[in-house]
Amino acid sequence: MRLTTKGRYAVTAMLDLALHCDQGPVSLADISARQGISLSYLEQLFARLRYFKLVKSVRGPGGGYRLEGSTKDISIAQVVDAVSESLDATRCEGKGNCHEGEVCLTHHLWEDLSAQIHRFLSEITLADLVARNDIQAVRQRQDMRVASGHHHDETHIAISEIL
Repeated sequence: MRLTTKGRYAVTAMLDLALHCDQGPVSLADISARQGISLSYLEQLFARLRYFKLVKSVRGPGGGYRLEGSTKDISIAQVVDAVSESLDATRCEGKGNCHEGEVCLTHHLWEDLSAQIHRFLSEITLADLVARNDIQAVRQRQDMRVASGHHHDETHIAISEIL
C-alpha cells in the first residue's frame, strides 16, 4: 500500500484549513508556512480540491480558501480521491497483469486491502481529526513557530507526520 506525497500533502493542507477555518479565509501562503509545502504545489492541489467542490476560493484582501462544506461532511477518502491519488496496494495498479500478463496469486488479497483502506478513510472526517488532542497540540506548536518566525527550522513537524 502506497500513499504518495500528493495524497499526504492534500490531507495535511485540508486539515490545516479545517483547523484555521474559524479565522476566515486561509491563504495558501499561511498553509505553506505552517506545513512546509511549496506554494506552487499547494496551488496545484487546491485547483483539484476546488474542482471537486471541497474548497472554495475567496478573492480580494483577506482572501484565501474556505471549506466548501462542514468538516463533518468531508472525509479523508474524498480528499485523496480529489487529487487522483491511488490507494491501490496491488503491484499491477489494479490491471490484473501482475504475473506474466495475468492475475498473480495474491492480486485479489491486495485488491481487498485497497478497498478496506478506502473504506477506513471514508469513515474518517476532517471533524474527527480536528477533535483529536494530538492534532490540536501540533497545531498550537506550528502556530507558535510561525508567529515567532521559526517555521523553516529543522525541528518543524508537520501534521502529516502524526497521520
